[in-house]
Amino acid sequence: MTLTPTTPAALVDRTAAYIRQKFLHEGSGHDWEHIRRVWQVARGLAQHTPGADLLITELGALLHDVADWKFHGGDEEAGPRAARQWLQSQQAPEEVILRVEAIIREISFKGLGVATPMSSVEGELVQDADRLDAIGAIGVARAFAYGGHKDRPLHDPTVSPVEHATFESYKQNTAPTINHFYEKLLHLRERLNTPAARRVAEERHAFMEQFVAQFLREWEGQDLAQS
Repeated sequence: MTLTPTTPAALVDRTAAYIRQKFLHEGSGHDWEHIRRVWQVARGLAQHTPGADLLITELGALLHDVADWKFHGGDEEAGPRAARQWLQSQQAPEEVILRVEAIIREISFKGLGVATPMSSVEGELVQDADRLDAIGAIGVARAFAYGGHKDRPLHDPTVSPVEHATFESYKQNTAPTINHFYEKLLHLRERLNTPAARRVAEERHAFMEQFVAQFLREWEGQDLAQS
């Protein structure tokens, strides 16, 4: 069946339904509820950002994890390729496709030593929304869900965190989950693009610091020694 050109609202609705069905029962923390939160936060940021294109922001948020390199053998083009296929099937304009592809291609954290600037304001909004969902209480839960999905230990004191200087080094990382806080999560607050996201990040960052400190005390039994 050939689709007729769609309205922006209908394209967003169909994309949301497609992604919801695709990721509804995903178990690594990259599920539909993660994507839904990123979508809602990015949309809220866009509505308060002069000049932001709401359609591009919403599509970028909904499709940002459509084929994440982490689950596709490190293929960085899997996501842009899958997004293009979907949007073409919906007869989206080529300009829209190119702008959404750019968001997906640029959004990922690539290591502490790698700069990750976004080339559009819409990309900055989606990146902020995605990074906010990686910190705080939900961020902690997602980190351990992903670590379990990848069969990683919770912690190994003999394995030190690494400040990855290249994306290739970061992609090959198999360290225990607690290292992820030092290698990424505790650095996201300072890498947000918008004042609104930075304000939200303060409380979530403080929660993660408290969690990591408590985790390490319990790991060594120090909380028992103090009781």
